[in-house]
Amino acid sequence: MRKRGRPTEGLLGPDVPPVEKPTPVPLAPEPPTTGGLLVPAPTEEPPERPRPTGGLGQDTLTPEEWRAAGYTPPTGTAVPPLQPGAPGDAPWPDRMRTLLRTPMVERPAFERTARELHPSAAKNIPRILDLSLRIGELLLASGEAAEDVEAAMLGIAHAYRLDHCEPQVTFTLISISHQPSLIDAPVTADRVVRRRTSDYTRLAAVHRLVADITEERVSVNDGYRRLAEIRRNRHPYPAWGLALATGLLAGAATFLVGGQTDTKAWLVFANAFVAAVAGDRLASMIARRGLPEFYQFVIAAMPAALLGILLSFNDLHLRGSVVITGGLFALLPGRALVAAVQDGLTGFYITAAARLLEVMYLIAGIVIGVMLVLYLGVNYNAELRPDESLGGQADPPVQLVAAILLSAAFAMLLQTDRRTLPMVVLNTAIGWSTYGVLTNNARISPIVATGVAAGLVGLSGQLMARYRYASALPYVTAAIGPLMPGSALYLGMLAFAQGHPSAGLVSVTRAAALAMALAIGVNLGGEVARLFLKSPGATERLAPHLLVPRRAAKRTRGF
Repeated sequence: MRKRGRPTEGLLGPDVPPVEKPTPVPLAPEPPTTGGLLVPAPTEEPPERPRPTGGLGQDTLTPEEWRAAGYTPPTGTAVPPLQPGAPGDAPWPDRMRTLLRTPMVERPAFERTARELHPSAAKNIPRILDLSLRIGELLLASGEAAEDVEAAMLGIAHAYRLDHCEPQVTFTLISISHQPSLIDAPVTADRVVRRRTSDYTRLAAVHRLVADITEERVSVNDGYRRLAEIRRNRHPYPAWGLALATGLLAGAATFLVGGQTDTKAWLVFANAFVAAVAGDRLASMIARRGLPEFYQFVIAAMPAALLGILLSFNDLHLRGSVVITGGLFALLPGRALVAAVQDGLTGFYITAAARLLEVMYLIAGIVIGVMLVLYLGVNYNAELRPDESLGGQADPPVQLVAAILLSAAFAMLLQTDRRTLPMVVLNTAIGWSTYGVLTNNARISPIVATGVAAGLVGLSGQLMARYRYASALPYVTAAIGPLMPGSALYLGMLAFAQGHPSAGLVSVTRAAALAMALAIGVNLGGEVARLFLKSPGATERLAPHLLVPRRAAKRTRGF
């Protein structure tokens, strides 16, 4: 458009172009200035411009808003220099349990630059999560408590610099989620636990692997390599050795409940040994056919009950009830019971309920297998005397030796390492001696005595585990075998078979009370050990969040 102004220089000449000021574009970078085509541009970087206040993918929240939303800012919190993977004086379960029991909003996130990030964390986030899931699967399948499994998964992610991780463990499903901030997409992985094994040698190896990872001495590739070696390792005991251990466990239980060493006792021992081995072979045979574990327990409980009935068809009083009780000791799921109660006490109620349901199904299988034979025996006038399995007190040293043999056989069935067996035997002697003194000398109720003895077993097992830097399960599970309520359970089944439901209900309730006292005592002993031993506190570099006072939960105040 032509502007009106002074006249032009000629009719055909162009107008003089107006002089206009350039309009700046907001947030546009300054155009580079050069001295010519052959002169390079200056290397000075333009000054930083303020970040935009809107737009997708931009972090516009202040640290206060981040904390209010329940996340730590991506840049971390202003804490002293931290070393999250340093081993410290406390073992990794205690250190990771401290972070695990802390809400996500209160967990410290560490100030890290791109150079400080672990090489595996920047590119291998899915592999880190998968490694933690595989290790957690082995721990959960071996009977480890849900809280310890989550602590191991959190420790692995923490060692590889994945701070904002949240593991979750149920009875059959484990998962872990990583979300650095509200603006980053979360990464979640899960894994289903379909098969459970009782291999404490493998459990100890996995425990050592987690300890090395949390000390930042193992890379992701090395972790996968060691995990594959652990899976390929053979069991320390052959199949025929496990069958003999089953028979030895049942035979030792006959001396434990009989308390005598006469000629009849050795005959009862031989019958219980044969019955347990036969039951184990039958259960293995139907297991190869794919039948569920419930039917395996039904079949495994029948041979002992059958031999006990056959021994009662004479006038020699060969203690057929003791044979049946010994067979029950070889089948009771003590490991699953302790894990179920421990999960319930630590707040994992879904996993605890599932494990308790599993224990109930297994015990129901044992009861059905024994009751079918007992009904036949009672109908044919079998003379089963309940007083034979009340726990003889004539020779306590014999019972102590029997308890040691029972726990050693139980440890072999759990595939415990040979170097751990002496510690298991020592722990068994502590627990059974305490139980015998409280029941025989102090005249304390067997339920209370069982709880106290189990507490000492849990305490000493936790101390042994800390001395060896290993899991406490191999030192505790087999040691509580002699304290299992086999006699009370058998008396209840016999009373029901003889037509005395009230007496049977009392015995079954007593068995349940003994089992609960046993499991609670083991858990309490482990917690007492953690109270008086060193754990990360407010002065530790790993737990600076403990410096901030936290309010007590409302549930502890009565409302």
